[in-house]
Amino acid sequence: MRVSRRGFAGLAAGGLAAISLPAAADQVLTYSEELQGPAPIPASERGLPTVIAEPWFKVSDQPLQLEGPVFDRAGNLYFVEVFGGSVFKLTPDKQLTTILGPNKMASAGLAIHKDGRIFIAGLGNFSNTGSIVAINPDGSGMKTIIGPDKGFSIDDLIFDAQGGLYFTDFKGSSTQPTGGLYYLSPDFKKIAVIDPNLGIANGVGLSPNGKRLYVTESAKGLLHTIDLAGPTAIAPFGEGVAHKFSGPLPDSLRVDGDGNVWVALYGQGRYLIFNKNGFPIGQVLLPGRDEGHFLRSTSLAFKPGTRDVHLVSNDADGDPVQGATIFHCQGFATALPLFSSQ
Repeated sequence: MRVSRRGFAGLAAGGLAAISLPAAADQVLTYSEELQGPAPIPASERGLPTVIAEPWFKVSDQPLQLEGPVFDRAGNLYFVEVFGGSVFKLTPDKQLTTILGPNKMASAGLAIHKDGRIFIAGLGNFSNTGSIVAINPDGSGMKTIIGPDKGFSIDDLIFDAQGGLYFTDFKGSSTQPTGGLYYLSPDFKKIAVIDPNLGIANGVGLSPNGKRLYVTESAKGLLHTIDLAGPTAIAPFGEGVAHKFSGPLPDSLRVDGDGNVWVALYGQGRYLIFNKNGFPIGQVLLPGRDEGHFLRSTSLAFKPGTRDVHLVSNDADGDPVQGATIFHCQGFATALPLFSSQ
């Protein structure tokens, strides 16, 4: 029972022992160990199963904004650098090459088509010149799929089993939610609105059976679930908010082989994991986060056929800055191939 000071006299008069509190001048707030650091873990999430990822590959001494990691069927890891637009390839023996050099696309997300081409989501000017382009695995043969004239700022994308693309429009704010979630038909000719009026729609993922979408809304700190009756049809009562995040914003997400949803928390050096119904079941922390290092955790990738999870982040806020790194941990489930690789 919680009792105000005003109620103490009444309790005493009623025969209950009075509750004494120290004088206001003697009450001092102090930082407990759990509350120190730039991104303390909320009390409700401190008891979750937790692992600390290990550094796996240092991409650069510079704090490059790494994003969009995805594996191909040969075990190569592709990822992008947002502000330079470059696309990188890291082989299984950790040989790093640049397959697409600096450009103005502001690359933010990657997906691999069943024919092996790499589809790149571009934010453009972060307002209305975003695009989706496709390239061959060696960076050649670029083809525009959605041009900058369509008015999007495209952050993330994922193929479904039919070869269509769900993508997010990274626009708006918490008070002016002008972004949204869209679907590009398998022939790349039609764009359908799935969920409009989102404030900075960011990560998007599909359940293993392809019947549920997950979307992060960065400006409002939300994880949305969308049950599908078809590629562009939402099931009756199929939309909901599964989670409201605390602190800096939810970024990209991925869905593992058991249908668990992994969400990168940008500004926290942390990844929060949910079961398919949106209940938190675990978390991954990046080393040095309590001292302000590697807080810009943006995304992750599962290596198909394994429980290996690779997480990307940079340390632009650290003192001293420690560059851009890929981290590694073991996840709950064996990763399935993407729909596009089946």
